Amino acid sequence: MPVFHKFNGLWWDLTRIIAGSFIAAVSFRFFTFPNNIVSGGITGIAQIINMLSGFPVGVATILMNVPLFVWAWKKLGRKFVVLTGVCMACSSVFIDLLAAVAVPVTREPMLAAVYGGLLNGLGWGLVYTTGYTGGGIDIPARFLRRQYPHINFGTFVLGMNIVIIIAFAAIFRKFESCMYTLICMYVVNKVEALILYGPVNSRLCYIISDKSDELRHAITEQLGRGATLLQGHGAWSGKEKQVILCAVKPVQLGRLRRIVREIDVNSFLVISDARSVYGRGFENIQVED
Repeated sequence: MPVFHKFNGLWWDLTRIIAGSFIAAVSFRFFTFPNNIVSGGITGIAQIINMLSGFPVGVATILMNVPLFVWAWKKLGRKFVVLTGVCMACSSVFIDLLAAVAVPVTREPMLAAVYGGLLNGLGWGLVYTTGYTGGGIDIPARFLRRQYPHINFGTFVLGMNIVIIIAFAAIFRKFESCMYTLICMYVVNKVEALILYGPVNSRLCYIISDKSDELRHAITEQLGRGATLLQGHGAWSGKEKQVILCAVKPVQLGRLRRIVREIDVNSFLVISDARSVYGRGFENIQVED
């Protein structure tokens, strides 16, 4: 039975990888490439090579990825490299196959940036849900992330993409295209985050009340969420108070407000966005981002 589940999971990963790669290739051929919007990563470099020499984008992408995969083989593990290689090969093949039938959906760069970004983000977001990537600059970005864990993975990718955009602008003098590229990348980033993390990941709530015991019992029993009691001291009143700290999902926020209102209408409730919450009932801290 465990072998079956493992095999079944592998096929589900492959399905998402192939589907996501195809969607990203459609974005490239029908929206961004015809409007001179630069793709990020190795595909963007391949796009520059294609515009200079006519060399196929997909073939150039595969050739430039080979040394990166050889480098990553021992560092990132065989399974990661193999499935990431499948994703890279699929997207490259789809890009070149679609070249024969690609008809631009729009010649308006802004529409191409927005809708191309939506499709590109959808495609790669689907791929990233498997835990694998499309290769390219994601590989050195992962190495850098391990060396500098205090810097977000996306920051490394963004920095490399900016270098590619500047190179495109310097070579072709297409400065407006680079501006549209930044818009496209912003949309891609937002769609990927939406797919991976949802609209809003979590909310962090602080509740200051004279009825903290009643509130914490209601939160744990009615919401099924844990709570932490912090010792507080009122600056104006000079009184000692207990501050309730709890993390909730966005869908639970309305119920939390109702609980606070019904128990202590004079309480002080502070709600803020939480970028990530790791622990029981939230994200698994053992999963590498």
